[in-house]
Amino acid sequence: MSVPKFSHVPVSFYTELKKRVNHYFEEAGSSTTGNYKLFGKAIFLVASFIYVYIHLIFYTPGVWLALGECLVLGALTAAIGFNVMHDGAHGSFSRYKWLNYLAGLSLNFLGANNYMWKTKHNIIHHAYTNIDGVDDDIDARPFLRLCETQKFYKVHKYQHLYFWAAYSLLYLWWIFVTDYKKYFLGRVGSVPLKKMNMVEHISFWAFKLLHLFLFIILPIYVVGFSSWIIGFLVYGLFAGFVLSIVFQLAHTVEDTSFPVPDLLTNKLDDEWAVHQLKTTANFATKNKWVSWFVGGLNFQIEHHLFPKISHVHYPAISKIIKQACQEFGVKYIEYPKVRYAVASHVAYLRQMGKLHH
Repeated sequence: MSVPKFSHVPVSFYTELKKRVNHYFEEAGSSTTGNYKLFGKAIFLVASFIYVYIHLIFYTPGVWLALGECLVLGALTAAIGFNVMHDGAHGSFSRYKWLNYLAGLSLNFLGANNYMWKTKHNIIHHAYTNIDGVDDDIDARPFLRLCETQKFYKVHKYQHLYFWAAYSLLYLWWIFVTDYKKYFLGRVGSVPLKKMNMVEHISFWAFKLLHLFLFIILPIYVVGFSSWIIGFLVYGLFAGFVLSIVFQLAHTVEDTSFPVPDLLTNKLDDEWAVHQLKTTANFATKNKWVSWFVGGLNFQIEHHLFPKISHVHYPAISKIIKQACQEFGVKYIEYPKVRYAVASHVAYLRQMGKLHH
């Protein structure tokens, strides 16, 4: 499928949004990148991860505490992804390029690859959100049917019951299967990858080997195979579920749409910013703990409209965006609590599990 085009409008909603948000930063006299709160959180998360990892392997606690620590390690993996890697890969973690690069590199230490991720996420998902056949993030076939244009299989009737198991596999599938698939095929879904240079090839393999050593070889050597496999599965499945559910609550709920380009012109009805608002939802934005843990990704609307602005500024700019949406008559999709967003997501999966609805 070729990449669709967005509509051009005489009075652009996005131009007005940018003007207002830029004005906010000028008035506040602050940078659009991360601040001391974000750097403090990054240090805390990374230090906690290293501590739990060392404690689990070299000071192996009793079974129940060890399983608890594996869950904590899974949560910390997701949190580092949300807070450190995500802002770093978007160039919004710091005003210094090297610090953004380092923050983005945290993904490689956790077993995935930031080169593949940047193409999949920054370029494809952010530009063509919820467009079936282009946005790789809504392609969970054949396990899940996430929009009407995807093929229906009988098993989808039960997807609202087994989705959590499929989501749990995300992280392990990502680091052991899809990264390699993208590497060898040279594309993400139907979109070709930019040609990798020698440093990127070496980085891909060196970090994969490092991860193999730190998370498979060394733990097996120290604690034995059976303890490792149980711990590693608890860790990886929990990290996968947390990463998946946060994404799904932002894009695959009852109120978000899945636009289809015109067959003849390959054009979409809306300009890019309006498309982002129709395909994205916020959740639990008043919950300070949720916002802290998910790196502001519960403010997904703000993130999609301004990915180069650090998530520490989302609560402030959300007020500006909400106001503009009211004036321009654009719907701003928001669920006040996590459980409401989860209920909407499950209802949506049930809806997609019916052939005719």
